[in-house]
Order: sequence, then structure tokens, then C-alpha cells
Amino acid sequence: MKILVLNSGSSSLKFQLFMGRDLSVLASGLIEQIGNVQSAAQLSFVDSSGLEKELKRSESVADHREAIMVMADMLRESGVLVDTSELVGVGHRVVHGGEAFHQPVRIDETVIVAIEALIPLAPLHNPANLMGIRVAMEHVANIPQVAVFDTAFHQSIPEHAYLYALPYALYEEQKIRRYGFHGTSHSYVAQQAALYLDRPLEDLHIITLHLGNGASAAAIRNGKCIDTSMGLTPLEGLVMGTRSGDLDPAILFYLGRENDLDMDALDTLLNKESGLKGICGENDMRTISEAAGQGDKQSRLALAMFCYRLKKYIGAYIAALGGVDCIVFTGGIGENSAIVRQLSCQGLEWLGLSLDEDKNNIRQQEILEIQAPDSRASLLVIPTDEEYEIARQTLQVINNS
Repeated sequence: MKILVLNSGSSSLKFQLFMGRDLSVLASGLIEQIGNVQSAAQLSFVDSSGLEKELKRSESVADHREAIMVMADMLRESGVLVDTSELVGVGHRVVHGGEAFHQPVRIDETVIVAIEALIPLAPLHNPANLMGIRVAMEHVANIPQVAVFDTAFHQSIPEHAYLYALPYALYEEQKIRRYGFHGTSHSYVAQQAALYLDRPLEDLHIITLHLGNGASAAAIRNGKCIDTSMGLTPLEGLVMGTRSGDLDPAILFYLGRENDLDMDALDTLLNKESGLKGICGENDMRTISEAAGQGDKQSRLALAMFCYRLKKYIGAYIAALGGVDCIVFTGGIGENSAIVRQLSCQGLEWLGLSLDEDKNNIRQQEILEIQAPDSRASLLVIPTDEEYEIARQTLQVINNS
């Protein structure tokens, strides 16, 4: 029993192959620069003797149809998937499910039409996700395909938290509201935290912090998300690699008038030229932290801004939850940056949160506890695994259908 997970981007195809009910990883790969003269394809897999090996290719991959063929060829060459008949299902990451999808669903033409209708809410992501779905359905038409939505986990947020203080008609007519993203990751690490603490998820108040080039926070009460930092789009909330996060919306009016910027220019400014990059010219937290440690003023400022915004959300979500049992750091920055974890928890001792600096500086692949003995809440570093969560939800849908 094998399940293939696909994450189709505008010029990339990320994939992972799982086996068995325990969903052990057989292979993972990435095809980049689709549409360029020379595309890069890489597959990591475990051979029949249990050894990890790699396949690499550099060739022209014109579109996602060719990318699927290259992926299938590499999986076949590695021996981990000789024939597509070995698959019981294919799981697809879909960024935006709007209000239409509260849970993963088996894909049919009705689902495809609904995802297409949501393109205005995710113009950079949903079209790419759909390309992967359509090509995969052509290539393995007889295999069940399941869509797993980044937004679905956040559909439990109550109305008073997801609505903006705009004319209500804008919600009724155009569905302007907070949707949230990274839901698959937030859901996965919350479940892992409950397992690690040996407590029912339904009994816990958890704050999950998915920190990477894109970053978001979620407040989870009794297994249900009650608030999240990203909004209608992934632009709202925390300071990110190139995205501004929260700001006074009147800044856009001012910049439009004073700098003669149109909507496209403002969109580019906020999504691609702001955040950490806008402050210090760099969006990689590793580089920023190193430069800050060497005394670079702008890097120190960028780091301080990132952590201060994060700390504000932690405090706000403790209030929204009515207390917290566990805070989880995940994502590339959350899992690897000790300085970000330290600065974002600094000063929260009065709330009963206390970080152990020695534990915080440990690097390991497994779940890591970083709270001090006197901390009222657990502070955990949990590696996220969105592909595993997509595979798990895909298998669940298939078993229930």
C-alpha cells in the first residue's frame, strides 16, 4: 500500500512517497525550474537493502505534465514505485479552500470547479495546485485523488475572530474574511505535542508557531483552532522573510499618493520587498542572525522586530485561549533558530513561561523540550511534516469512502 503526495508550485513539483499504514517514507523528491531550458530534478530514496541513495537529473522539463513523467520515471528507476497500480491514493496540497472545504475531500470535477472559483483568493497558489491535480488525474486516472487544504484546519475559528470590521456586505458578497494558512503544519505539530505530553489533544490549550520564510501563529483550544495570524491572504500577521505582516492599511493610500505606486507595485512592495528583507536586505534568518551577532545594526533590528511581533502574538493568544499548556516552535526558523526562540520568550516569565537556555541550544531531529523546570507551560520544538499529514489525511479519506 503506497500513497504519493504532490505539492505543485508554479515552477516546481515537490513529491513524497509513503508506504504502509504507518506511512514510512520510501522516497522524496523535487523538480525545480519547470519551464526553463535546464530543470533540476532530485530524488532521495531508500533502496531494497535499506540504504539511502540519490538520483539527480538536469534536463528540460517544459511543463507540469513532463514533470509528472520525470517523477514517475525516477521513481520507477529507483525501484520504489515500479508501477502506478501499487498506489492506493494520491494526496495533493491545495493552499486555499475558502469556506467550501472544512476537511480533505476526494477530488472530482465538482471539487476542481470549486478550487478554480477560489483562484482570486490565492492567485499565486491555487492555479499551480490545480495544474498538479489535473496532470496527476490524467496520468493515474484510476487512482483516488484527495485534496488537503491549508485553510481547512482554521475553519473552526469563530465568526467574531475571522471577520474584519468592514461592511458586512463585503463578507456576504465576496467572502472577505480571515482564512489562515499553514493549517496542515499547525494541525500536525499540535497532534504531536499532545502525543509527546501524553495528554488528550481535546484537553489542551496550545499555541503553534510555524516560522519560516512564511510565518504564522495559531491558537488551538481543545484540538480546534480559534484564531490564527494570517488572514484573507498569507500577508497578514507576523513579520516574514519578504512579507510585511501587520501594518496600518492607510500606509498604502499614502504610498500610492506620494510615490505614485499602483496596486501591482504596492502588492510587490508588501509581498516581495518587505519583512526581514526590507529591513536588512536579507531574508534568510541564518544569515541575519550571524550578521546580528557580529554587530550589524540593520540585522539586529530585523531580528528584534521579528521576535517582538512574535512575542505580541504569543501574549495575545494566551489571552484568547484563557491560558496555555504548550507552545510549539516549528518550521525552518522555529526548529533551528535558538536566538529567535530565546528572544520571543524573553520577558514572558510573568506569565509563567520560562525558557532553559542550555536546552534551547541543543540541536536534534526529535521533539525537544526547552522550558525551565519552573515553567507553567511546556515549550517544545517539533519538526513539522506536512507531507506526512497530507498522506495521513489522504488515507483517512480513502478508507472512509
